[in-house]
Amino acid sequence: MRSLPVADPGTPDARSPIRYLVWIARRQAGALAVGIGYATVWWIAMALVPIAVGAGIDAIRAKDTSALLTSGAVVLALGTVQAVTGTMRHRMAVFNWLSAAYRTVQVTARQATRLGATLPKRVSTGEVVSVGNSDIAHIGNALDILLRAVGSLFAIVTVTVILIRTSVPLGLTVLVGVPVMTVAVAPLLRPLHRRQHDHRDLQGELSTRAADIVAGLRVLRGVGGEQVFADRYAEESQKVRHAGVRVASVQSMLEGAQILLPGLLVAAVTWLGATFTLRQTITPGDLVAFYGAAVFLIAPMRTLTEAADKLAKGHVAAGRVVRILNLEPEMTGGTGRSDADHPGGLLRDVASGVAVRPGIFTAIAAAAPEESIAIADRLGRYSGGDVDFGDVPLDTLPLAEVRRRILVADNGAALFAGRLRDELDVSGRASDEDLAAALHAACAEDIVEALPDGLDSRVAEAGREFSGGQQQRLRLARALTADPEVLILVEPTSAVDAHSEARIADRLAKARSGRTTLVCTTSPLVLDRADQVIYVEEGVVRAQGAHRELLATAPAYAATVTREEG
Repeated sequence: MRSLPVADPGTPDARSPIRYLVWIARRQAGALAVGIGYATVWWIAMALVPIAVGAGIDAIRAKDTSALLTSGAVVLALGTVQAVTGTMRHRMAVFNWLSAAYRTVQVTARQATRLGATLPKRVSTGEVVSVGNSDIAHIGNALDILLRAVGSLFAIVTVTVILIRTSVPLGLTVLVGVPVMTVAVAPLLRPLHRRQHDHRDLQGELSTRAADIVAGLRVLRGVGGEQVFADRYAEESQKVRHAGVRVASVQSMLEGAQILLPGLLVAAVTWLGATFTLRQTITPGDLVAFYGAAVFLIAPMRTLTEAADKLAKGHVAAGRVVRILNLEPEMTGGTGRSDADHPGGLLRDVASGVAVRPGIFTAIAAAAPEESIAIADRLGRYSGGDVDFGDVPLDTLPLAEVRRRILVADNGAALFAGRLRDELDVSGRASDEDLAAALHAACAEDIVEALPDGLDSRVAEAGREFSGGQQQRLRLARALTADPEVLILVEPTSAVDAHSEARIADRLAKARSGRTTLVCTTSPLVLDRADQVIYVEEGVVRAQGAHRELLATAPAYAATVTREEG
């Protein structure tokens, strides 16, 4: 039994959709070859049955018992071969489908992790969802159909050769008719794929709309906008439905053509065969064999048409995957080195003048919240800027090292579905004592105690069972559990009550004692516990010192941090 998915999906060839599909095929070339072998034998065994039956009829007509028994034995053997190879072909088809789909999921998920915050800026939520929902299926179908398509070509060639050897006119009729029937349905494929492309785009937009509505439902209820957005969603869903109907209309014509055109070929072959039989050019057994072969050819012909359809869909789907794979993260790292064994360097943002000294609890109070957020993004290497970390520029360090050593935790960070323990300890290395200490510092013990299974309780998607304040405290506990060298917190207490805020401010300073910590906040309770407070206005440091000192000496700072109280 083969295990899926594979441990290492490999490095995809994302230069074009075709190259990507070829890369997948090469990565599972062995399984494809085995599957094609089974499919070829399966098709040929099926194609030879009418020939064996025709031989049996001629044996009956000639009263040749031995030939009749031989014909029957051949039919039995062909049926057995069909049963075995058909089962194995299906197993290999499923394996190739799953292998291609899983490999696409793996490389796409790996790229999403690499892109980080860049992905939602460049690709809509609906498009990402569509890749996971439909595109991987189309890519899997493209690999799956290769087995039957290649096998059907061998079967068509085999049948054609046998028929030509029996009767050249009938054999040529089949030889010319098969490609003509196949080409005749080609004009329907282009409009079908165009409409499928439009339908898929509309589905992605609708998924994005649904995600936006769900995420902003609380706000919509607050402003009374539910009905407006519900009407917009209904209008867009109707567009998707109409697009689906347009796709179905072409598909129905294609399905009808796949039955009508081969049916005309079968009728022509049968009429010619009956004529030749009356003229005694061929035997009744040959007529039955020709009729059965012509009827059989409908299946491989439909398979070839199906292959053209699925390969085209796979090409479109691969194009969307390749688009994601070709995105580059906004922030990239260098190849420089720092003395990671002796951490503790000064973290300095040159543009603003903010300098976070190692081992102390620093706070930034900005006249405008977006100013402190911009500084935090630069210090965490989430946006470009001239930042020094110790004695090296931050942008010269590998991005993985920056992420490991500097953690920026803001209120946009999501809570994921799963066990709460796994949610808080994302690395899986924290002990129960570490988790308890982080929960205590974040004043989140009451949240865990209220859950039926404590830390082993399941968290719903986005932590929707928790209030905004509870989510914020759990996010803070997760950041503290990570225990990074440098921790940057953006408004970590904006959604909690004043009593909890005071306790968090006290415990946070103690929990991070001796560690480099920066908090972006205008909360007087948190600022009063900071070792150093930096006041930023218009993106530049205007004053710094202790909170109470700045209250007395910096009027602009006092106005900023006491605004809520005033």
